[in-house]
Amino acid sequence: MLYYLFEYLEKEYHFPGATLFQFQTFRAAMAVLLSLILATAFGKRIIVFLRKKQIGESIRDLGLEGQEQKAGTPTMGGLIIILSTLIPVLLFARILDNIYVILLIVTTVWMGIIGFIDDYIKIFRKDKKGLKGRFKVLGQVVLGLMVGATVYFHPGVTMKEKNSLRITDRYTVEQVEGMEIKSVRTNVPFFKNNQLDYSDLISWIGEGAASYAWLIFIPVVIFIVTAVSNGANLTDGIDGLAAGTSAIIVLTLGIFAWVSGNIIFSDYLDIFFIPRAGELVVFIAAFAGALVGFLWYNAYPAQVFMGDTGSLAIGGVIAVIAIIIRKELLIPVLCGIFFAESLSVMMQVSYFKYTRKRYGEGRRIFLMSPLHHHYQKKGYHESKIVTRFWIIGILLAIITIVTLKVR
Repeated sequence: MLYYLFEYLEKEYHFPGATLFQFQTFRAAMAVLLSLILATAFGKRIIVFLRKKQIGESIRDLGLEGQEQKAGTPTMGGLIIILSTLIPVLLFARILDNIYVILLIVTTVWMGIIGFIDDYIKIFRKDKKGLKGRFKVLGQVVLGLMVGATVYFHPGVTMKEKNSLRITDRYTVEQVEGMEIKSVRTNVPFFKNNQLDYSDLISWIGEGAASYAWLIFIPVVIFIVTAVSNGANLTDGIDGLAAGTSAIIVLTLGIFAWVSGNIIFSDYLDIFFIPRAGELVVFIAAFAGALVGFLWYNAYPAQVFMGDTGSLAIGGVIAVIAIIIRKELLIPVLCGIFFAESLSVMMQVSYFKYTRKRYGEGRRIFLMSPLHHHYQKKGYHESKIVTRFWIIGILLAIITIVTLKVR
């Protein structure tokens, strides 16, 4: 809201320094600073409140070293991340005329509520299973439906297809910005002509198939939102793993959002120009600051856990950002840690059921799933596991960024 306040002050009174708020980079810097301060300064108060209300984690006996010490550690710490993100966004982002920021705010609140209900049932109802899986998935599907329908149908979601119009002496930046179109194209990594039109996937319908592209696009969005939010949830198993990995992913998406929303850099890199997507940088800066600030208390030994309140919100936000900037096909690479964690669970459960049916007893591929527990069982300290997963996350982030030029 400060954007609009200082815009008014500049217009009416020529207030000194008011023009600073016109710059996304300045507002992003202010957002990350404020989110860090909120997460670190007020995070402690939230932890004390959670401890006073006896909102502590109930630890299942998994036979893991050090798990007894974690019993009673405050959970629902995802509230720190959500509040430390939304307050700077509401203050510094240009919200009223930007559908992308509104979508991310809705995503954060929606997934935060689902996670909060899950944590509430676990803690206060003493039901370790939490919210029933079908209701959790239903909430994710509804969000995916809202996001997919908005991105597909909303008139404010436009783009300039790469190679369709170049900035030359003939066309100015302002003219090009006014020539964006509705499109359901996305980027395909590692290929030179890296465009995929969802309408092409349904071309078998015949003439006019493009108008039915939503039949492909919206289910894809639903799948991505569900998969990434569950992947983040599974990754949240040891101190600092989910928060640190997510911070790396979010900062990488921030780079993509910035170049995609900047007509000069998108033209130079030969990628889609997405008008108004640059404002995502303010949200991403606040979100990254909140994640790093949360790590102050979540790093080993953790003083607070994020719970499903945080992990589901994190996964949902990451998925929606990737969809908005047309980088959803890069998710298996950028979110490789989430993918590996989810894949390890699917492999373990499938193999166990198969061998139990065939041999009469279930067998396992991993000592325990998700994957981080496998390494705990092998005797690695959780700090070493987290650090190495972070390093892998950074490598995957670099590979993802390199796709801007390597095709």
